[in-house]
Amino acid sequence: MTLQQATELLRDHEYPATTDQLTDSYGDFELDLPNGSETLGDVFGRVESETFGTPGEAEETLYSAVSGKAIGRKGYSDRDPTTLGTTGPAQVSF
Repeated sequence: MTLQQATELLRDHEYPATTDQLTDSYGDFELDLPNGSETLGDVFGRVESETFGTPGEAEETLYSAVSGKAIGRKGYSDRDPTTLGTTGPAQVSF
């Protein structure tokens, strides 16, 4: 499942809800990420127990707790120059 599909699941859940309730309901759902996969249980297991009053709060936690497997190219930005004194990635022309 994509992150977008996971947010749709969270939007359909009844609130308020705790991280434990969301993990019990959706913990086995697997997220397909650019560099692997992980379950929603893994994601919610990274945060402290919390009660979400709205779906938006749960979605923010989902996006902030997903692992580095969700990052396409770590450290890559086509907008920021390399910091002085460091060696950055070589420029790529498309």
